Amino acid sequence: MKFVSWNVNGIRACMKKGFMDFFKEADADIFCLQETKVQEGQVELDLPGYHQYWNYAEKKGYSGTAIFTKQEPLNVSYGMGVPEHDTEGRLITLEYPDFYFATVYTPNSKAELARLDYRMEWEDAFLSYLKELEKDKPVVFCGDLNVAHEEIDLKNPKTNHHNAGFSDEEREKCTRLLNAGFIDTYRYFYPDQEGTYSWWSYRFHAREKNAGWQIDYFIVSKALEGRLMDAKILTDVQGSDHCPVELDLK
Repeated sequence: MKFVSWNVNGIRACMKKGFMDFFKEADADIFCLQETKVQEGQVELDLPGYHQYWNYAEKKGYSGTAIFTKQEPLNVSYGMGVPEHDTEGRLITLEYPDFYFATVYTPNSKAELARLDYRMEWEDAFLSYLKELEKDKPVVFCGDLNVAHEEIDLKNPKTNHHNAGFSDEEREKCTRLLNAGFIDTYRYFYPDQEGTYSWWSYRFHAREKNAGWQIDYFIVSKALEGRLMDAKILTDVQGSDHCPVELDLK
């Protein structure tokens, strides 16, 4: 099975930059979006052979997630069932016979870490949500987690220490999640790979200089380790300030 995840930073803008060409070329079994930035009815995607599921933020032009899947799930849920975390369209979960599949867009801690306290609450709630799912069956989840976990995951770790996405608090939450029985699939296959990133600022020609961050992930329950085939960061794909990431599962 082939899974793809992409923070498109506005699906309408991305559609003008080749989104449909990449979508067709990818031919993924499940294709996920984060930061769709649309409300219901603002965009129509013609995706023959796919079931579409969208979670919209209450705030217009903000956040939002979507999943397009060839195989119809047994069940679909939106959010994690915690009202204070479910107004921004950040989570969709599909249930299949042998695993749960979720896409998530983790809240950004913002400049000066203005939203760090909320981010910490979100992290705890999300991990609890995942562990509840795991009581039933293993979990695959993907998306923009808005954290570079280790120094190897961004070009300039020293100058970004304590910035949003590379604060000690965010990195510790990521460590805690992985230690709770989950695998970062890209680092599973490529533990020492440097210079491969999934997000670059639009400023300072960052993408041309490859001054990026690895903040987009596919993470799986350890129970699925034997089914892992490969994980990829598709750095050549344009259309957003993020590039897509991929997981191949037996």
